[in-house]
Amino acid sequence: QDDSLVVWKEVDLTRLSEKERRDALNEIVILALLQHENIIAYYNHFMDNTTLLIELEYCNGEIPTPFYKQAAAMCLGHPPADPAASPHVMLLFLPMQMVVWYLFQIASAVSCIHRAGILHRDIKTLNIFLTKANLIKLGDYGLAKKLNSEYSMAETLVGTPYYMSPELCQGVKYNFKSDIWAVGCVIFELLTLKRTFDATNPLNLCVKIVQGNRAMEVDSTVYSWELIQMVNSCLDQDPEKRPTADELLEHPLLSKRRREMEEKVTLLNGPNKRPRSSTMNEAPIAVVTSRTSEVYVWGGGKSTPQKLDAIKSGCSARQVCAGNTHFAVVTVEKELYTWVNMQGGTKLHGQLGHGDRASYRQPKHVEKLQGKAIRQVSCGDDFTVCITDEGQVYAFGSDYYGCIGVDKAYGSEVLEPLQLDFFLTNAVEQVSCGDNHVAVLTRNREVYTWGCGEYGRLGLDSEEDHYTPQKVDVPKTLNIVSVHCGCDGTFLLTQTGKVLACGLNEFNKLGLNQCTSGIINHDTYCEVPYATSLTLAKQLSFYKIRTISPGKTHTASIDERGRLLTFGSNKCGQLGVGDYKKHLGINLLGGPLGGKQVIRVSCGDEFTIAATDDNHIFAWGNGGNGRLAMTSTERAHGSDICTSWPRPIFGSLHHVPDLSCRGWHTIIIVEKVLNSKTIRSNSSGLSIGTVAQSCTTGGGEEEDNEQEAETPNPSGGFRGTMEADRELGGWISTTEAKGGSSADSSSCPGWLRKELENAEFIPMPDSPFPLSMASSEPEKETLPYQKLQGLKVASEEPVGLNKPKTEPWPTCLSPTLPCGEGKDASSGAGCMCSALQVEVTHLRGLVLQCLDDQKKLQQETIRLSAQLQRFCRRMEEMQQVKLHSKGTQTTKEEMEVDPKPDVDSDSWCLLGTDSCRSNL
Repeated sequence: QDDSLVVWKEVDLTRLSEKERRDALNEIVILALLQHENIIAYYNHFMDNTTLLIELEYCNGEIPTPFYKQAAAMCLGHPPADPAASPHVMLLFLPMQMVVWYLFQIASAVSCIHRAGILHRDIKTLNIFLTKANLIKLGDYGLAKKLNSEYSMAETLVGTPYYMSPELCQGVKYNFKSDIWAVGCVIFELLTLKRTFDATNPLNLCVKIVQGNRAMEVDSTVYSWELIQMVNSCLDQDPEKRPTADELLEHPLLSKRRREMEEKVTLLNGPNKRPRSSTMNEAPIAVVTSRTSEVYVWGGGKSTPQKLDAIKSGCSARQVCAGNTHFAVVTVEKELYTWVNMQGGTKLHGQLGHGDRASYRQPKHVEKLQGKAIRQVSCGDDFTVCITDEGQVYAFGSDYYGCIGVDKAYGSEVLEPLQLDFFLTNAVEQVSCGDNHVAVLTRNREVYTWGCGEYGRLGLDSEEDHYTPQKVDVPKTLNIVSVHCGCDGTFLLTQTGKVLACGLNEFNKLGLNQCTSGIINHDTYCEVPYATSLTLAKQLSFYKIRTISPGKTHTASIDERGRLLTFGSNKCGQLGVGDYKKHLGINLLGGPLGGKQVIRVSCGDEFTIAATDDNHIFAWGNGGNGRLAMTSTERAHGSDICTSWPRPIFGSLHHVPDLSCRGWHTIIIVEKVLNSKTIRSNSSGLSIGTVAQSCTTGGGEEEDNEQEAETPNPSGGFRGTMEADRELGGWISTTEAKGGSSADSSSCPGWLRKELENAEFIPMPDSPFPLSMASSEPEKETLPYQKLQGLKVASEEPVGLNKPKTEPWPTCLSPTLPCGEGKDASSGAGCMCSALQVEVTHLRGLVLQCLDDQKKLQQETIRLSAQLQRFCRRMEEMQQVKLHSKGTQTTKEEMEVDPKPDVDSDSWCLLGTDSCRSNL
C-alpha cells in the first residue's frame, strides 16, 4: 500500500522436522514480543496451504556479505584486503567513531531482548544486518529462547561455533552472558576485520575458545584503551565477570554520547518506520501481486516511447525526474541512476555525477553515492541535487549560478556528488530544482533557496544571486508541506491547500493576476509581471491544491478532489480546454477528463501529460519533436501538430507511480498487474499473549529436552492453522501427535480423533425408510452419548435374535416413556419411529406456513411495483413539461469563431463526436 519494501521469509512446513517447525514458530513468537529500532521489525505472518510466510523489515544493505566487510566497504569505498592472502599489504581499519556507533546499536538491541527475558543464542556477523543509512538491525531469532528470569539457565548446544562461549563449548549451563560473549566476538571483528577465534576444525576451535587463544590482538595504536578493555571484558572466560548489555551502555565511552546516538537512530529509522499490523482485533489479508514495472522516455525528436531495459523489475524505479539535458531515476533499492537525453553533442558539466563529462546514453549507477540511501532527486538545467533518508543533501554539476550551494568553493563545475555541510544539522525533507535555482523544505518546515535570483524566483525580496542556501521568510501561521520550482519561478504549498508563488508571472503562469468586477461595465484585470517575495495566488484560493507542476509557459495543479486545474499560456492548447484562445483565469478541465480523478500531472515546454486513477494516460499541447508520443498516423497534419484536448496515449491501461516533464522530454514509470493472489487464511492472526505464556516455564531453571519451554503452543498461540492441519497430521500439538502415533497406527490426525471421541452418537436404524424420514432430531432433543450407547446395545440384540430384519417396527405403546427405559426391547425402536413421525408432521406445518408467507410477500411486491410505475410516469410528465418550458425561451449565444483552425478534429474523433466538442 505504501510502496515500502518488506521481506517475506518463506518456510515450507512439509519439509521440516518437528524441531525445525518449532524453531519457525518460535521466531514468530520472539519477534512479536520485540519492538526496537535496532531489531528486525516483524509485521505479520500468513499461511498459504502448507507454507508459512513471515513478513519482516527489509534492510537494503548487501545482505549476505558479513557485517564487518559491509562496514569496511561503506567506510573505505571498497572491501578490505584479506591479510591472510596479502600479508605484506597494510590492513585498513574502521574509524573508532564508527566502531563505537556500531557497538552502541548492537548493545541497545541486545539490551532490549534481554529485558524481554530472551536469550538470542546466535549473535554473529551474518545475523547483523546493515542498512544503507548505516543502521544496525539484529535478526534471525530461530534459536532464541525465553528464560523465566535473569537467573534462569539453558543447556542446549546451539549456535555458530565461531561465536560460542566457553561454557557452551564445555557443555555446562549458560545464561544471558553467553550473548555478551558473542557481542564481544563481533566487536573484535570490527576492530581487527578478522574472526576472534579461528581453527581448521571444530575441535581445535573449541579448544582455542576455552583456552582464550585469539587469532590476533587489537592494535592499541589505532583504538583507545577504553574500547579495547570493553571488548576484553565481554570476552572474559568467567561469565560472571562479563558485563550485561545495560552495563555496556552505561560505560563512559557510550554514555557520554548516548543521547546523541539515540536521536540519530530515531532519525534514521523515520523514513522506513512502518506500523505493525494489528492482529488482535482483525485478521489481515495478504495480497501477493505480480506486476511489471517499466520506465519509458520520449520527446526530443523521439516520438515513440522508448523502454529502458536497464531499469526493470529487478531494479524497479521509485521516482523519476527529467532535466533539459539529462534524466535521473531513484530505484526501490534507493540507488541513483543518471544519463543524458540529448541528441547532439552538447557539452556536459558533470550533471551526471560520474566523475567525468562523458555522455552516458544509458542509465548508469552513480557509484560515488554507493552506501547512501537516496530518497529523492531533482534535475536542473545542467546540475542535479538529491537527498538521502537521513535528510542530507548532495549536489553535482554546473555551479555557474551557485546552484551547488557551496559558494563556488570547488570551481565552476563539480563532477562528483558533493555533500552540503549547511544541512548537516538541519535535515531536508524535499528538494526541487528550476533551470538555475534550488529550493528545499527541511523537516522543521523551513524553506531555503539559492542560485539565480532573476525575477525574484528565490523569494528573498530581491533579484540577487545567492551561492549558499538562504532562509525564506514564510509567515509563521503557514505550514509549508512542499516546494515546486519552475523554470523561473517557485511555488510553495501549505497544509490547507493554499499556494504561495514568486518569480516571473508571464502569461499568468504563477496565477498572481487579479480580475475585479464593478457594478456596471467596470471589469478590470490587474497583471502582476513578477514577484520577488512570496505572494498568495488568490485565484487558486477557491481550491485546496494537493500538488502543482510548473512548466515553461503554463502550470497545472490537482486539488484534493482529483480535479485538474490549468493556467498560463494557451498558444498551443497546453491548457487542455479545447481551444487555442487566451484564458485569463483558472481553468477547471472537463471534456475527456470530466468525472476522472487525476493522480499525476507534469508540464513541459508547451505540453502537458496527466495520469488518472483509472489507469489512463493523457497528453495535449504542442506535439512537435515527439513531445506527445504521437505515432506516424497521428501526425497527418505535419510535424508540429497541436492538440487542445486531452487525448489518451500509451495504448493499454497502466498505473503511473511517477512522471516528469522538462523541455521537450518526458520520463514515466508505468506498472501493469499480471497476476494477483489473495491469501485468506485463519492463521493470519497471532495471539501474542497466549504465545508468550506458552513460552514460559514454571521452574527457576529450564531443561532443554523434547518438550522444552521454548516450544510454543500452536493451538493457542499460532491459531487457525487449519490448512496445514489437514495435510500435516500432528502439526497442532507435538505431544498429541507423539501420543497418537504410539497408541494407534492410523493416519487420522489427532484433532480429528479428539473430535470423534467427544462427539454425540446418533444411531442409524437398519430400515428401508426414506431419507426424509431419517432426518436428525433437533439438537435440544439429542440424547447423551452414554444413553444412546445403551439404547444401541438394547435395540440391536432383540431385533437380530427374535424378529426378522424385514419386519416393520412396532409402534410405541407408551410414548411418554423415555426410550431405553421400557421393559420390552422393541419399545425403544418403536418410540423412535413415533418421534420421527411427529417431527415430520411438525415440518409439514412449517412448510405450509412458509408457503403462506411467501404468497403474502408476492402480493405486497405486486402492489409496490404498481405504485412505483405510477410514480415514474408522473416524473416523466413533469420532465416533459420542464423541457417544453425551456424550449419556449429564446437564448442569445454567439459562437466565437476560433482564429486558428482546429487541427485537432481528426484526433478528437478517437474520443467522441464533433458535436460533443461544440457543446463543450
